[in-house]
Amino acid sequence: MKDNLFRTLIFCCISVFSMQLAFGQDILMTKEQPGFVQSELAIIKDRLNSSQPVRLLKPTAPSMALAEQIVANSNQLAPFIKDLNGSIMRVEVFGVFKALPSDKSADIASKCPDGSCYKVELYNFSINTAITTLVNTQTKEVVKMISIKNTQPDIPSYLKDLAIKIAVESKTIEKALGYKPNSTQAQMAGTKTSLNKSRCERSLHLCVAPTFVQGDKALWSIVDLTEMKLVGIRWTKVGESEARPGFTERKLQNEYITNCFCEKESKVEKNQWKLNYQLTSSDGLKISKVEFGDKKILDQAKLVDWHVSYSNTDGFGYSDAVGCPFFSTAAVVAIDPPEVLELKEGNEIVGFVLQQSFFSEGWPAACNYNYVQRYEFYNDGRFRISAASVGRGCGNNGTYRPVFRIAFASEMQQFHEYTQSGWNKWDSEKWQLQNEATIYSPEKFQYKISLNTKLRFGVEPGQGQFNDGGRGDNAYMYVTVAHREIDEGDTDLMTIGPCCNQDYQQGPEKFVNSEPLRDGKLVLWYSAMMKNDDRPGKEYCWAKGFLEDGVFKTLSFPCFVGPMFIPLP
Repeated sequence: MKDNLFRTLIFCCISVFSMQLAFGQDILMTKEQPGFVQSELAIIKDRLNSSQPVRLLKPTAPSMALAEQIVANSNQLAPFIKDLNGSIMRVEVFGVFKALPSDKSADIASKCPDGSCYKVELYNFSINTAITTLVNTQTKEVVKMISIKNTQPDIPSYLKDLAIKIAVESKTIEKALGYKPNSTQAQMAGTKTSLNKSRCERSLHLCVAPTFVQGDKALWSIVDLTEMKLVGIRWTKVGESEARPGFTERKLQNEYITNCFCEKESKVEKNQWKLNYQLTSSDGLKISKVEFGDKKILDQAKLVDWHVSYSNTDGFGYSDAVGCPFFSTAAVVAIDPPEVLELKEGNEIVGFVLQQSFFSEGWPAACNYNYVQRYEFYNDGRFRISAASVGRGCGNNGTYRPVFRIAFASEMQQFHEYTQSGWNKWDSEKWQLQNEATIYSPEKFQYKISLNTKLRFGVEPGQGQFNDGGRGDNAYMYVTVAHREIDEGDTDLMTIGPCCNQDYQQGPEKFVNSEPLRDGKLVLWYSAMMKNDDRPGKEYCWAKGFLEDGVFKTLSFPCFVGPMFIPLP
């Protein structure tokens, strides 16, 4: 609606909510919970009082149903079911998936022959902890269990439906929009979010944000699924929204991509480079066993998270992942296979590119996303790991933070940072920020990593010099010890960081414990930052659709970030 009354109503709603949140109060839809929420609470209470308190998804596939039963009854899960006082905690199965090669670390691969293992993801609402397990349904054993505090798996469909219903039935949402929406109008309902000064802050509760686009704005309904209530609303400006026919469900579930690039690895041998690549369920396009000539360079590299924030003060946005077409409702998925392309500087071919695109169904319409992941391999031994948002997202003030995980191949690694006094070796795990005060070496390196006495790389972060439209990375670099006995991201990771922190807390800090580096095997985590812009002539991380001669076309303005690794003499 465009009348003055409606604009006044929206202003009043936002003012009231901002005032309430300023004092840290959760916002209730009504004093009494609606009937469908009471029914959900009754199911939870019945399950907690039962002999087997873990809530199951009960998939129709017998092997998947067996997998979650094995986990629920496992002694390994027992510490996550009862607290120290013996009280039952709320634990639910969020997902059961066929285990991909990227889910199996080297130490357990022999325990998971092809087709025998399933990945079961659980969430403990009481202590905000995600639990990932691998189950062999033939031997009926849990072969692996990992828990990560303050982390949440992507939600199952019944919780997505619950979140939508809470939003659709909310009088607050109805008043803000000026009408009662229906469930089909809700977008991004399965994607995790946060909201400062509510219990969602810092992901202490499991929260999602069904979003309703109205003209050039989007209304976020932030729903706390731990307490099953609406805790806030926020408006973002999305620009003029053009309609576009979406990709079909068949396209999104493309069996060719799943069978050929998710369930098995592919190989590239080109210009002295050799590597494997594979689409993962949640860590984008992973490369592994990377070699140049006779030198081993990388164990693996991948894109773990995308964090998108739409406010520096209110702290709301999305935490998301990219991956295979069959992944959860929260993922922006691969709809086309990976591409191997020529890498040119001017008219000269200087290497090749391995590239993967991930789309939301309705892109480039508002509240739809498009990400590109790109690996560049140069004939002279350089390589670059990069990614871009192609817009448009759910607002014109979004801050995007992709998180890369990069594991080099050698046993005697050292990491150095360039400072005023020259190269300074890091002796323990820590993080550092690239900013306006950063000092670079004469070669434009901020860091260097030595794999052994004969193989070293300078690390050149983005400063707008890579001729891809990037405006600088403003990146956090984290360096951690690689543990053979502990899986800290070797296999697929769920989203490990919240959407909206403005500081170093992007997820990798979970693995930074000031442990001595001791010239051992290291892992680099790189979290860059870019901010979108929809101003004419200055577009960045943005896209817009238009009709030309009756044909729908898209004009995009990607924002690439990522470091270059340059071999040193």
